[in-house]
Amino acid sequence: MMGSERECEISLPVIDFSNEDLKPGTQTWVSTCDVVRGALEHHGGFLAHYNIDPLLHDSIFSAMEQLLALPLETKMQHTTDKPIYSYAGQRPDIPLYESMAIDNPLNAKDCHKYTTTMWPQGNDQFSESVNSYAKKVAELDYMVKRMVFGSYGLENQKCESLIESTDYILRCYKYRTPKVGETNLGVRPHTDSGFLTILNQRLTGLEIQLENGEWIQVDASPSMFAVLAGDAFMVWSNDRIRSCVHRVLMNSKVERYSLGLLSYAGKVMEAEEKLVDEEHPLRYKPFDHYGYLRFFLTEEAVKAASRIKAYCGI
Repeated sequence: MMGSERECEISLPVIDFSNEDLKPGTQTWVSTCDVVRGALEHHGGFLAHYNIDPLLHDSIFSAMEQLLALPLETKMQHTTDKPIYSYAGQRPDIPLYESMAIDNPLNAKDCHKYTTTMWPQGNDQFSESVNSYAKKVAELDYMVKRMVFGSYGLENQKCESLIESTDYILRCYKYRTPKVGETNLGVRPHTDSGFLTILNQRLTGLEIQLENGEWIQVDASPSMFAVLAGDAFMVWSNDRIRSCVHRVLMNSKVERYSLGLLSYAGKVMEAEEKLVDEEHPLRYKPFDHYGYLRFFLTEEAVKAASRIKAYCGI
């Protein structure tokens, strides 16, 4: 699919976050900030080249395979009081899909607690891999948010306040191969409910819808991350940033695994006041992120043309 790959490179920015010159205050930083902001405004996302230690990459995907191979009753255990659906799967409408969420993976104690729930006898390698991987990808999350704030001319203090109040989830996804007569749809087109999602996949399958409606396939690589704006980012930006529409198609002959670090606003949030003006009138009421997650799968939400606008739109 060379055409798709070339189209992906042309249509969706690929930004090199491993560039040693990419430091706040440099010309490289300033110009990259504007590319990041433009990609989020037009397409809701971009691709980030971001180096992860190959041993860590292998370790975390091995850990996720272990986790998703556990018995269903083990995987369905209650691991968080937050409405984040710690286990999701067994759905007739998307039978290939299964996922699990690890709450607060940046905290070593919480990683250990989650691990002992799944493996009462312990599994130190799993806990350490999750914590190390989440911390590394969170650095990319912080960088992207600082770039967006900087490009809009907002105070750095506002960004640091947002980051400090953010909750993180590491979600692992498994897609089995279709049986005879089954669709190859892994997940139907959707936007994420969070603030920002940073995805890495071991096999291709992720597709992103561009502003013009075209779909592009994202290449799978240990150093290629899809950075996707969620509904909460759209609220914060007062509709300047669009939440990214994406889907998964299963075209491989083997099971597919991917990982996402998702961020959620840990407190009530509202549209950034400096992004509200005559050209961009206020479009959202104050936003309770966990309230939105509770609303997300209600009948009213499912029927709505836009769940986020049904929840807090003006």
